[in-house]
Amino acid sequence: MDKAGLGRTMRAAPPPPCGGRLARRMPSRELGGRSQGPLWGRGPGPAAGGGVIVNITHTAPGSPSKTIRFLNVAFDSSGDSLLAGDHQGNIYVFDLKGNRFNLVQRTMQACTALAFNLRRKKEFLVALADYSIKCFDTETKELVSWMRGHDSSVSSISVNGSGRYAITTSTDTAQLWDLDTFQRKRKLNVRHSVGIQKVFFLPLSNTILSCFKDNSVFAWEFDTLHCKYQLPTPVEGSTLLYKVFAVTRDGRIFVAGGKSNHLHLWCLESKQLIKIIQMPTKVRAVRHLEFLPDSFDGGSNQVLGVLSQDNMMRFINIETCKLLFAIGSHEEGISTAAISPNGRYIASVMENGSVNLYSVQALTQEANKPPPPQFKVVEDWPKCKSEANKLTMKVSSGRSERPWKSKGNKIQTRLLKVQANTSLENKENELPGGLNKKRLQALLKGYGEYPAKYRTLSALAHWSAIFGETPYIPLLAFPFVKLFQNNQLICFEVVATVVVNFCQHWFEYFPNPPVNVLSMMENILAHHDKELLQHFIKYNVTSQVYAWPLLETLFSEVLTREEWLKVFDNIFSNHPSYFLMIVVAYIVCSRAPLLHCNQRQDFEYFFHHRNNLDINVVIKEAYHFMEATPPDIHPQRVLDDFIPLTKGQYPVFNKYPKFIVDYQSQEWERIRQDEIEYLRERQLMHELEAKAQERKAEDEAWYRKQELLREAEEQRRKMLVEEEKKLAEQRQRLAAVRRELKVKELQFLDASRRRFLKYQQDQRQMELKRLDDEIARKASMREQETAATVQDVEVRQMELESQRQLFEQHLIKDQESSTQEMKEEIDASRRKADLEDHVVQRLMETDREEKQKAQMVAEENLAKAEQKCIEIDWRLQALHKLRHDDKNREKHYEEIAKLLHDNRVKEAELLKALREAEEKKWEEVIRKKAQLEEEQKAAAAAHEHRKQFLEDEMNDALNLAEKLQREDAYFERLRDLKAGRTGREVEFQQVPKSGNVCLNDLSASESSSYVSSVRRRELACQERELMAEVRQLRQKLTAQARVRHPPTHLSSTKWTT
Repeated sequence: MDKAGLGRTMRAAPPPPCGGRLARRMPSRELGGRSQGPLWGRGPGPAAGGGVIVNITHTAPGSPSKTIRFLNVAFDSSGDSLLAGDHQGNIYVFDLKGNRFNLVQRTMQACTALAFNLRRKKEFLVALADYSIKCFDTETKELVSWMRGHDSSVSSISVNGSGRYAITTSTDTAQLWDLDTFQRKRKLNVRHSVGIQKVFFLPLSNTILSCFKDNSVFAWEFDTLHCKYQLPTPVEGSTLLYKVFAVTRDGRIFVAGGKSNHLHLWCLESKQLIKIIQMPTKVRAVRHLEFLPDSFDGGSNQVLGVLSQDNMMRFINIETCKLLFAIGSHEEGISTAAISPNGRYIASVMENGSVNLYSVQALTQEANKPPPPQFKVVEDWPKCKSEANKLTMKVSSGRSERPWKSKGNKIQTRLLKVQANTSLENKENELPGGLNKKRLQALLKGYGEYPAKYRTLSALAHWSAIFGETPYIPLLAFPFVKLFQNNQLICFEVVATVVVNFCQHWFEYFPNPPVNVLSMMENILAHHDKELLQHFIKYNVTSQVYAWPLLETLFSEVLTREEWLKVFDNIFSNHPSYFLMIVVAYIVCSRAPLLHCNQRQDFEYFFHHRNNLDINVVIKEAYHFMEATPPDIHPQRVLDDFIPLTKGQYPVFNKYPKFIVDYQSQEWERIRQDEIEYLRERQLMHELEAKAQERKAEDEAWYRKQELLREAEEQRRKMLVEEEKKLAEQRQRLAAVRRELKVKELQFLDASRRRFLKYQQDQRQMELKRLDDEIARKASMREQETAATVQDVEVRQMELESQRQLFEQHLIKDQESSTQEMKEEIDASRRKADLEDHVVQRLMETDREEKQKAQMVAEENLAKAEQKCIEIDWRLQALHKLRHDDKNREKHYEEIAKLLHDNRVKEAELLKALREAEEKKWEEVIRKKAQLEEEQKAAAAAHEHRKQFLEDEMNDALNLAEKLQREDAYFERLRDLKAGRTGREVEFQQVPKSGNVCLNDLSASESSSYVSSVRRRELACQERELMAEVRQLRQKLTAQARVRHPPTHLSSTKWTT
């Protein structure tokens, strides 16, 4: 370009972008403290540029300067109603068709996510800052349900197509809710090291998509929650971490982005990565993605909205990669956005807290307008018009922006291959190897910004290696970057033109300042103002102090914007030597304050700061120096004329010592490698230090824990010692109490033993007395019985003597009675003997029970003695004094045991003697019984003999009666006698075993008539002998009873086993 074109091009300002400052004031709606009202005043059409329908703001009532910031927005399923929530918990519904807004709820806490596409159209979900989700009704404004379960903030709410189910996502979990019952159905938990980015329903399918922080993407079957598939790793070696996601309405294309300007497009049907889209270089990170619906695309959306870190949302075509339009700007940035399902509206939450409502139709119409020209061209440069139309922006760009030819106004797209060991996220943050980072930081500190300067500097460094090594290139390019901040290409070409024409011979002495140029300026100053030069020399101020700062900064530090533009209008309009003349003119025009400076720091400060100087005077003085300077020292002799940049490609710039630049490049590379190694070692050192600190912290924690444990152990030990002391004292008291109890127990046992012994003695005495009384009673009874028997016998004798004559009649009857009485007496004697045997047996059992009781008492005493021995082992010393008593007691026990043994022996002997006596008595009883049986047999024989004799006598008497009384008067009597004899025979037959004959059955007259005197004498003799035998038998029985049961005299000593 020529000088005139260059000067006019610098003054041409580019038009603002679609989302920049609006040409007209946009319509706005201030909600204030109102709960309802109209949304806009006249009509819903966009009243301002950029497609903005209305700007909604909300300020605190009574405090207009305090803004209540909106945080989230969401459309309903129809796209005609908008839900918005602010940081104070106010939820508004904006009816875009009815032009109304309504405050539907006050939650009193900030909302983190919204959902307005439920099955019941009047209900919506809001996630709050307390990690809960609430459902409200927009008409009744009542709480429908309150759902809890998250432990961190809910970042998104996804509702499936039917509106019956919802998924809420936080960083640590995702939960599936049934919106009919508002109950949680399932919960997805992950490790904290992985984390969840987003979980949502795919449109028009029964699939749930979950995206995690490790770039893994899983698809789940909604009904069974079984994993359907997992997307593969995006690109080998890629470090792009997915953070935001979007899916087309047909659920086929899945887009993911993150902290990079790349977007990954996946085909969910083939599970393959089909395209990588590179956004413009201004985009360094993607914050939000959302497809723009179209009524005629069948759900395969082609327009994607991309919200980047610069708070601008760009809409691109994913097929052609053409940038369609953008909303937002650096001044009015977008925080988040939502697009209506019908594709008519875009609602964006701005950085200032307001909400902008855009018309998609207006945005697309404005985007379809022909672009305005970017340059104003003078008439003598007609070829620039055709070249300007060829300047086109492409979406994906990896190098500096240069003009390129396009066919059919289409944006070129290509699949970028990621280089190995290269971070896509940090690529835009890398500096060129030769740029001086410290200088850039100083520049940033001085001017506050340089977000776009790196591109110009990088282009210069790519053009020629010297510019990557020159430290003052950022200062030289700074004013042009500020001037052409919207067109980096023009900025680069202008800087390149300045370097080629106005910086001639600057780099011959690299890396030193241009000494040759400074010498020319010093010669000019010596010619025009020698006094000022001598003043500089006096204070050792060289041209590197008073001239070089003005050259390297191109006057940007000492002039204002207008002054700088005026100066460079003259510089670009003259020979390059004019640039040096104007530097000398600036110095000469400032001679008055400079002559008053006498410190080097004052001179340095003067040439780095603005001064009170008329720039028009400086310009005139420079023209004067151009004319008045002698040719031998004039810079025009050395510097070439102005040469524009070549067309087609940029000229080669090699006017510098290449070996120095190469050496410096090598040194910079070495330094960079050393710095990388240093950074790696520092990182390693930091890691080691962190590990050491962690280990130190762990050691300190371990030592602190050990110290706490030791203190706790010491405290527990002290407590244990105290407890042991207390326990010892308690044991001593318990031992004392036990001793007292033992003494009392021994006293009680001794008293009980004495009382028991006394009781035993009393019992034995009572038993002896009772036995004596029983024996005496039995003896008296026996004596009484004997006396009664004797008396009976005597009475019987007296009766026999008194009735001697009648005895003959009753002989047989009396004999039978005597025999019966004898049997009864024998039975009574046997019963008495059995009773006495029972008594003796009872006495023996009582004695045995006493012996068992004594044995049990002895066993108890033995067990107690053993227990006592176990318990009082420690009291052996105290009981040593009682040994003497124990020995005496042992002797006494031995004597008692000996006596008991002797008693047992005597008792055994006595028992043996009793058994022998009993056997003898039983033998005698058996013998007597046999004798009695023989006597009974003899008596039976005598009875038979008597019976036979009586029958003979009766027969004789009958025969005699028949002889003596033959008369008829005695016939009947005789017949009666026969009848009586027959009756007697019957009676005799009824008692055949008795053997007794009753003589009273016969009448006295009959007996007395037929018994002879001889027979009566024989009967009397037999009766006396029988009575004598009865007496002897009774005496024998009495003697046997006395021998069998002698009176016992029991000892008071108790038997033990």
